[in-house]
Amino acid sequence: MGCCVSTSSRSTCSSRSNGEKVSPSCLEVGCCGQKRAARRAFSDHVISLHHLPSIPGRMFSNGKNQSSCMFTQQGRKGINQDAMVVWEDFMSEDMIFCGIFDGHGPHGHLVAHKVRDALPLKLLSFLHSSELKSNGIGLGKACFKGNIEPDTRGSDKDCSAEDKLNSTWREAFMKAYKDMDKELRSHTNLDCFCSGSTAVTLVKQGSNLFLGNIGDSRAIMGSKDSNDSMVAIQLTVDLKPDLPSEAERIKHCKGRVFALQDEPEVHRVWLPFDDAPGLAMARAFGDFCLKDYGVISIPEFSHRLLTNRDQFIVLASDGVWDVLSNEEVVEIVSSAPTRSSAARIVVDSAAREWKLKYPTSKIDDCAVVCLFLDGKMDSESEYDEQGFSSATIQSNHSGVNPIESDEGQKTEPSLQRNGTVRSSEENETNGALSVDVENGTSSVGDQNWLGLEGVTRVNSLVQLPRFSEERPNS
Repeated sequence: MGCCVSTSSRSTCSSRSNGEKVSPSCLEVGCCGQKRAARRAFSDHVISLHHLPSIPGRMFSNGKNQSSCMFTQQGRKGINQDAMVVWEDFMSEDMIFCGIFDGHGPHGHLVAHKVRDALPLKLLSFLHSSELKSNGIGLGKACFKGNIEPDTRGSDKDCSAEDKLNSTWREAFMKAYKDMDKELRSHTNLDCFCSGSTAVTLVKQGSNLFLGNIGDSRAIMGSKDSNDSMVAIQLTVDLKPDLPSEAERIKHCKGRVFALQDEPEVHRVWLPFDDAPGLAMARAFGDFCLKDYGVISIPEFSHRLLTNRDQFIVLASDGVWDVLSNEEVVEIVSSAPTRSSAARIVVDSAAREWKLKYPTSKIDDCAVVCLFLDGKMDSESEYDEQGFSSATIQSNHSGVNPIESDEGQKTEPSLQRNGTVRSSEENETNGALSVDVENGTSSVGDQNWLGLEGVTRVNSLVQLPRFSEERPNS
């Protein structure tokens, strides 16, 4: 699959994995009201997933770019199932896309990587289609060139422009998420029956902030109040089964919601006829065993106008939010010695809190993206002093691994499973995970997929549904 990709004129050429140079002009699209070969067919600007790592401004592993930093660290339950991406000059020079994706289940890491790569392209596709329908005037300019400034005075014209802006972006997010889940369902080489991923995504364009969210990853913002004190503003809601509206929908669809005795604070979604799979979120990509029983992939969409008091945005997986509050994260980021080190310090702080708060549990994977709204970042020398290297940043565009580059990622050793999830014979198998990069397949039979001990913090139980021939009468 593919989609249009827009890059700015100031971006430099980057290299594909085969050494061939890719210039920005070969990836440009005729949008944003510009008249550069603007009426060429949309199919002329298609790029495959294989070439995503070569796109200038797109970062998907530990590092920093012009306005953000990101860091992920593997927990102690097996392979890192978190994924993240920051894409500068997403559709125009003042537009940036950010996302955190937390996989769960035996194939959760593959689902998270697939969504990380494909979802932004789908959003681009629907945005570009909307722009073409507007013929580059009116709605197109409002959505992709102009901004609805925070100090508008509420005139009918301004309200109409803002309504069109919200409507277009909401529709794009809804269609992109729906199409993403549809692709996962039909994927021949990726088993998403009991595996899935969360997604918290945002697009910032000028003073406009658009967010789409499913699952329990979260976005917050650090902002200054009237006293110039830093405060935390939560931008998304954790869509868990214990939310009354989510629980009502699931129960209406015959799904069950309850918590296990040894983890009364974690509500899970269960099949109506079996105690499986125990999904700890109400919305997710994949998890098709529960899609007929109330779990959906429709995102919560929101639009926010940024002000000069808003300082930065933090996106993170639940491995961070399980142990750190919004206020603590804002304090950590605002007091970081350099902006480039902020994401790493948040992850390090979360790892320490896991050991203090849940000493009998295995630390969850953590992934953090910090986006600084003034568009400024530390100098390269300051960045290197914090333990990062420019090679780590450049690896994001090297095309070495289309799925993920883990250079610069701190990992902790994985502990063995406690034997409560799989049989003892399965626990004796400690083979390596075999991943087909091209097709996104894995050999699960040889994978040592680890669950948590003590306090359960895993997003879905590993037990697969046992569909019996006789089901209870509804």
